[in-house]
Amino acid sequence: MKQVGKLAPILLLMVFCLSLLPCAMSPALAAKKEKKPDQKIKFNAAFDRKLLNVDMSDFDPANPIIPTGDTIKIAVISPFSGPSAINGQLHFLCVQWSAHMINKSGGIWVDGKKKLVEVIKADTMEKTDQTKKIAERMALQNKIHVYWGTSGSQLMKIINDTAAKYKIISMSAAGMSDELQDATNFSRYSFMTGWSTGQIGRGMAYYYGQIRKKEKKFYILCQDYSFGHILADGFKQGLKEYYPQAQIVGEDYHKLILTDFAPYLEKIKASGAEVVYTGDWIPDGSNLLKQARKMGIMTPMANLFLDEPNTLNEIGIEGTKNLVNITQYGGETNIRGEHPTFPANDPEWSRYLKTWNNLWKTKWKAPYNTLLYQYPLGNFGAWIEQTFWLFSVIERAKSTDPEKIIKVWEGDVYQFNNGKIVKMRACDHKVIQDLGISEYVPPDMQKVSFNIPPHYWWKNACAAGPSYRIPAAKVLPWMDQKLDRCRGKNNWGD
Repeated sequence: MKQVGKLAPILLLMVFCLSLLPCAMSPALAAKKEKKPDQKIKFNAAFDRKLLNVDMSDFDPANPIIPTGDTIKIAVISPFSGPSAINGQLHFLCVQWSAHMINKSGGIWVDGKKKLVEVIKADTMEKTDQTKKIAERMALQNKIHVYWGTSGSQLMKIINDTAAKYKIISMSAAGMSDELQDATNFSRYSFMTGWSTGQIGRGMAYYYGQIRKKEKKFYILCQDYSFGHILADGFKQGLKEYYPQAQIVGEDYHKLILTDFAPYLEKIKASGAEVVYTGDWIPDGSNLLKQARKMGIMTPMANLFLDEPNTLNEIGIEGTKNLVNITQYGGETNIRGEHPTFPANDPEWSRYLKTWNNLWKTKWKAPYNTLLYQYPLGNFGAWIEQTFWLFSVIERAKSTDPEKIIKVWEGDVYQFNNGKIVKMRACDHKVIQDLGISEYVPPDMQKVSFNIPPHYWWKNACAAGPSYRIPAAKVLPWMDQKLDRCRGKNNWGD
């Protein structure tokens, strides 16, 4: 992706220059001059902090309270059975948490009355034919208003196609392929609310080339399917843009659910690589890290999925050193380069995190009582905030009419609960946003991030310590100029 030379309008520069909250405050984006840290930012809407006063003590994801009848119906299209069922658990937890908070506050005023939000599980079984079948059922039988989906862009495409067929809003929170909204696949009814694969690789390259400026020899090891190849391509493109001195000393792609990484690890060891870049998700990512450390290969790993708490604690402190994690939520820094998760001057945000954590400790049962569910950060935080963004759009549209929702969401600028700002690019419905990088460090160095007692995330594993902001301007999502709506526009959408 070519970096656009034309500056964005003042509004966008203001939007992405910094956050109002200390937990996300950061230097301004590259522009003619830096913005002051206390400068006000213009956005169309923000998370309603009155919701933080809602009593969530009755929230239990294993025994959800779900209204029925004349409701705003959200279908979570995800695998709730089969080997990938954990994705359904994660997605449902995040959407139902947001819906429960809205419902406890009285609902959303739409179509002349206040309505509660009904979250419906729609099982894809991670199969294309089942995804098409369940998406059709949600439209024709359940009469849903919004699709919320899903891991696996091939499945998200089916959902988007069905949404376009029946003129239903489709929200792609977990589908990350840029192709979902290209000239071939674009739909007015579909919105990508999360990051895309191309942004991830470029963001990691920006960190190594423009922030860290140390290691120069990289080895790419990703899963052998479209997601893994696109992640690798993004990283290679990013190195060309931001770190031309860097060298790719090896590049491999392996089959999914691999149990023996030894052949690849031997090649990594022989290559002299200073960093391994991988997009492997669990269990592949876990097996890769475990086997590397058992073979004495302590090479740092740049990743986006090696943040799974249970895996990290199983491997231990020594084995989890030198991990660099990229995130779309929770890795922002304040103006001093610090990353306090519990900022002293934002007690509401701190109380929000503690409310979730207390429920996790005292109420939630299996499968929601492992370390994975301890805090609403990372992808959890992103999916929750994106769902609140959806509710805000519906509330401002004052309707479940998809045409009215589209009118509000295109070009919308919204502030998350943690202060992060996002913008929906109008022409192709992709999100412009900052990303974050966290360096994983031992417990005694985690205080910069976990800034209240006990001053560490886990005592038996490395976790986020120093964190850095990747400016939105450096990771603008790819825009397909063949899409009529985007032709002639720059990557800001102008």
